[in-house]
Amino acid sequence: MKRIALFPGSFDPFTRGHASLVEGALRLFDEVIIAVGENVSKRGLLPVETRIRLIADLYAANDRVRVVSYSTLTGDFARECGAVAMIRGVRNTTDFNFERSIEATNRHLFPELVTVLLATPADEAHISSSVVRELLSFGRDVSDFMPVGVDIEKYL
Repeated sequence: MKRIALFPGSFDPFTRGHASLVEGALRLFDEVIIAVGENVSKRGLLPVETRIRLIADLYAANDRVRVVSYSTLTGDFARECGAVAMIRGVRNTTDFNFERSIEATNRHLFPELVTVLLATPADEAHISSSVVRELLSFGRDVSDFMPVGVDIEKYL
């Protein structure tokens, strides 16, 4: 049986920290589905289609990574994809407490899904999509926060 993990998020934009979590998940699972959530009430930096293209470009050579969008309840989408686990990243105790409450709700609603909390590597724990968006809004270089080979300017 193929072990599939769903890695849901807004990924606006997809950062070096996100890429580290994907690499960690690939050590544990046969396939990782990066699921870009669509939140129509929230205007982001990049349109969903652009976020998908950025991530798909990054993993084009890796047939164990799929990139999709979704607009349903994450647990329902995980079931639909045949996922056995959901990957969530934690950078600090604040993230842990938030993710722990989400995990408890998901475990209640979707008992067959396991939530796997992966720690972001210490040297990337300061990276967040919101910090990248803010730096970009001030015209700053964010290349140190992006996965190797990703030129965010190409997607703006």
